Amino acid sequence: MPDREFDPDDNFGNTGEDGLDIDADELTSEALVWQLLLLINPGDEETALRQFAAYRDVAGDDEDTPVSRINEVIDWTSGFHVNPDDNAALIDSLQQLVARWNLRIDWGVDDPDDDDFLDNTDVPALLSTAHDRLREYGYTLWTCNTNDETFAGWMTLTQDDDAMRLLASELHIELRPASDVF
Repeated sequence: MPDREFDPDDNFGNTGEDGLDIDADELTSEALVWQLLLLINPGDEETALRQFAAYRDVAGDDEDTPVSRINEVIDWTSGFHVNPDDNAALIDSLQQLVARWNLRIDWGVDDPDDDDFLDNTDVPALLSTAHDRLREYGYTLWTCNTNDETFAGWMTLTQDDDAMRLLASELHIELRPASDVF
């Protein structure tokens, strides 16, 4: 866990009525990443710990922009990172992501792997659909700016939207709901 005095299970929950009365300036980058990993792994501290250890292993000179390392350690478990023309990979990744909580995304078709469906959609449209369907279950699907053509992100409980925005801001991660991709 991070070398900082704080409750790793807190998720900003005991820091004020709205959970956001924290002095993020006092937290290290690693402490903020730890909190982010807890948010994207709700109720699964074991996965968050494993990802945090991996994050520390890949940490390098890029300390000011941790988003690429976060995406690397969470990909296909707690997040997604796909090329702009790989609709099938996005669907597979998101289906695997939501299966952790026994959820299913209704893509509006019987078979989302159907070639006709995949040929007549794109990643932004799929992300928007997934975002809308996950909101029905109380989750928010996020996308982050990868500074290239790829699409990446994760999901959190909707009740943690404000905390996620705060963490992203403090970590200098450009983050948007998946209904409004970069």
